[in-house]
Amino acid sequence: MRTRPGGAHRLILAAILAGGRSSRFGRDKAAALFAGRPLLDHMRDLGANRADAVVVVGRDGGVPDLPGPDLGPLGGIAGALAYAAAHGFETVLTLPCDMPRLPAALLDALLRRAPSYCSDAPVIGHWPAMLAPELLAHLATSERRSVTSWARAIGALPIASPVPLANINTPADLAAL
Repeated sequence: MRTRPGGAHRLILAAILAGGRSSRFGRDKAAALFAGRPLLDHMRDLGANRADAVVVVGRDGGVPDLPGPDLGPLGGIAGALAYAAAHGFETVLTLPCDMPRLPAALLDALLRRAPSYCSDAPVIGHWPAMLAPELLAHLATSERRSVTSWARAIGALPIASPVPLANINTPADLAAL
């Protein structure tokens, strides 16, 4: 459990969003090797260093996107929030499966407040689990699938990364790391 100011405890779930099609990468991006290990393993480690538990969203055997697949990152975030709410977590730190070099300062800043999100990569965010019904309602009634638009609508605090973020979309991006 993580301690809040004043000594209160909260449970944080780290959710790795790994449900994308990897179309630009040409194969399963989460399984691609970086420094001898799959990208997904790097992201699990990042999440484990900041949260009480880690789940993978959008892959077989993991937490499903909600209300179903093919809704982009918001479907993954909705699945993570619903899972967190059902399992007693107060908040969810969402992380993409393809950014193994996220700065500690960014993650620490996000974890100071929920809801908050990285203005440079909105899938990186810290969300109250109680927002699951609101996000599911949004997905049911809106065709907008923008994480930034939803984050703004709920009053999430945008936080800029202190350094440029390396996002792996192609094999060349991975080789450049």
